[in-house]
Amino acid sequence: MQSRYHLRHVIFAMRYYWLVAKGYRLRPWRSPYIRWRMETFFGHEADAARESPREFFLLMWRERARMRSFLRWAEERQHEQRKRSSASSS
Repeated sequence: MQSRYHLRHVIFAMRYYWLVAKGYRLRPWRSPYIRWRMETFFGHEADAARESPREFFLLMWRERARMRSFLRWAEERQHEQRKRSSASSS
């Protein structure tokens, strides 16, 4: 059961990344949207992540727990939005 739960989160994370990294999927550290999101989320820590792919991935790895929490929040918001839109169209 837990593996199914974990798989759902992995799929959501990949789908979220696919959407937000459009045009920069192979170089997410250059994406203006991802950089803006990182600045909003991490503050000054995100400045170093702009410099190189290495710094970007180091920050992502170091803050993976916070990113996991953010992705759970985003998934909950998406679920609520879908629930509301289906209720209003009925």
